[in-house]
Amino acid sequence: MAATMKDLSRETGLGLATISKYFNGGTVRKKNQALIESAVKKLHYIPNEVARSLKTRQTRVIGVVIPELSNAFITSIISSMEDILRKHDYAVIVCDCRSDPKQEKEAVEFLLHRRVDGLINMATDPSGAHLRAALSAGVPVLLVDRLIDRLRGKVSAVVIDNISASHQAVRKLTELGHSRIGLVLGSPNLYTTSQRLTGYLNALTESGITPSDEYIRYGDYTMEGGYQAVLSLLCLKERPTALFVTNFEMTLGAMLALQHKGIRVPDDLSVIGFDKIELFGEIFSDLTLIRQPQQSIGKETALLMLDMLGNHDGISHRIVTLSTELTEGKSVRALK
Repeated sequence: MAATMKDLSRETGLGLATISKYFNGGTVRKKNQALIESAVKKLHYIPNEVARSLKTRQTRVIGVVIPELSNAFITSIISSMEDILRKHDYAVIVCDCRSDPKQEKEAVEFLLHRRVDGLINMATDPSGAHLRAALSAGVPVLLVDRLIDRLRGKVSAVVIDNISASHQAVRKLTELGHSRIGLVLGSPNLYTTSQRLTGYLNALTESGITPSDEYIRYGDYTMEGGYQAVLSLLCLKERPTALFVTNFEMTLGAMLALQHKGIRVPDDLSVIGFDKIELFGEIFSDLTLIRQPQQSIGKETALLMLDMLGNHDGISHRIVTLSTELTEGKSVRALK
């Protein structure tokens, strides 16, 4: 038969009020804390989380809604974020919406029915309509990687400086003499897509190059999307002399497309990719990359959510913006 709090009381000699206070996060004397923890191990006591959540109105669970669980960048963020939340006694439920706004809305509703304490979202629906129920219920909402303009001031966010990241990559190419620079973006209408496009356009304009839509392709942030986008660019009469690909999966797809077409990098075409992930070194070594601080994104996400949950006087929403880094490789060359 499972041990109860009364069993802990008999074992420790402490009152039920003290033991209950300990399990509900209250402060107890160190001596009493040691007695309780020793008794828990000895009696194999398992707290009744359902009863505790009813009493404290906290489930100690954070809901996370993401577009693609197969995305290496996303899983890296979740891993570092979860490590920190677990240390603070929070569990995480992750829902993959397959980049489908309808499934994203259903995932949010599912998590709200599970009475999650907070919601972390890498949004697929740029309108933010799927988050209305959470905001109405007073559940803290934290966006990751993708801002939703109409929700500014109502949610917090952790993002990178996408404009600067894209600008840095394209300026590197223009300084090497490239003017026909192909750009492979993610899904249209997403925050990251528009920001990275802005950085690209700014860098070209500053270098005295007139941007041309024929060198811009949208690849939906998947490997297949990157593959098809690059094949399309290679069909141009005046094909690009350089490529900038704006996420990890699309960079893999782009490199595969170039391999299949017999295009040598950087002899025939210069390439700058996105995200420094160990898998790159196993498949395509020495790529020049824009590196996102994935571990820091996960860490800042967890810490900001904990701050929001601990602020009982009212949440002051803020946006944490992190910088990227250009990692030099051997996939770009100067034009003669």
